[in-house]
Amino acid sequence: MPLFDRIFDSRFWAIATKEINQILHNKQLIFLLLFPPTVQLLIFGLALSPDVSQLTLGVVDYANSYESRELVQALTANQIFQVHYQGIDQADLVGRVQRGQLTTGLIIPPDFNRQLSRGQTAQVQVFIDGVDANTAGIAQGYLRQILNHYSLSLRPNPPPPVQTQSVFFYNPGLVSSWFLVPGVMGVVLTLTSSLVSSTTLVKEKDTGTLEQLLMTPADSWEILTAKIVPLFALLMGDVVLAVVIARAVFAVPFRGSLLLYLLLAGLYVSVGIGIGLMLATVAQSQEQVVLISFFVNLPLIQTSGAIAPIESMPPLFQTLSWFNPLRHFVAIIRGILLKGVGLEVLWPNGLMLAAFAVLLMTVSITQFRRQLA
Repeated sequence: MPLFDRIFDSRFWAIATKEINQILHNKQLIFLLLFPPTVQLLIFGLALSPDVSQLTLGVVDYANSYESRELVQALTANQIFQVHYQGIDQADLVGRVQRGQLTTGLIIPPDFNRQLSRGQTAQVQVFIDGVDANTAGIAQGYLRQILNHYSLSLRPNPPPPVQTQSVFFYNPGLVSSWFLVPGVMGVVLTLTSSLVSSTTLVKEKDTGTLEQLLMTPADSWEILTAKIVPLFALLMGDVVLAVVIARAVFAVPFRGSLLLYLLLAGLYVSVGIGIGLMLATVAQSQEQVVLISFFVNLPLIQTSGAIAPIESMPPLFQTLSWFNPLRHFVAIIRGILLKGVGLEVLWPNGLMLAAFAVLLMTVSITQFRRQLA
């Protein structure tokens, strides 16, 4: 008998067909597979951004000269700083920064232009609201760059001792969404695959459907495989949906092989299903699955480099991130989409994903079969 005939006449195919029909009639599951991933990709991709702009600036200009006005104009020329306060009271300016009404305060002394005209170093005083350490650090960096550029414009004759020319590969426009959206794609697939697979199996346990299937001649491995395969196919639809949204909405390039991307994404979908099966063996209800998933998914997301660079983490978490499958999948997505690299570069990440998939699926299926028995 041909292979396909044996598959179509098997008990596995009968159960799989039943699962497919049940999924297609489950409006809640179709909603979970389509609506949340789309909304999460759009919200995270549009809302999350490391760029800092339109910082509120307060100015007290005691010099009130052409040079001091040129300095303020240099700070506001690129829309990074916006003047929200101008006055003559230094204490009032400092108070506004302390109360959080201003991000940055600039005080220009009375002898500012006089020192410049004599060729001396002029000093200005800057106050920065440091409650948000990230924004404060970026604001300080912007201030240094703008002030250095302003200083060079005052003495254009001496050439700088060292000249640099930078070329940005893979993202020449420095578009932040090109870095964030691939990471969000991994995050969304993690949440969707683990939650959908776990809630589906726990619901089967609650309704007693699994016990009815155990009374059939089918083996436990056939029952589990028939439930996993349709979920795998539907989750691969989410993989394609994520790429379509990334290309259509955020203009993220796709420079690599689509076939390689689907193959490695399939490995990660298996990892997500394995996590979901493991959650289903621990939880007794759908509410418990959702609560337990927070303790599993959030550490995976935070240490994966999907949102924040791994290099900014403490050394311990940088080491632990190597045992995080999402880290390897995010590296694969960015490598294929942005860099266009192939398996010759991504094989270590792909090998780690395959190991995680085999380990998680083996442990989860074994534990679930033990519960079924």
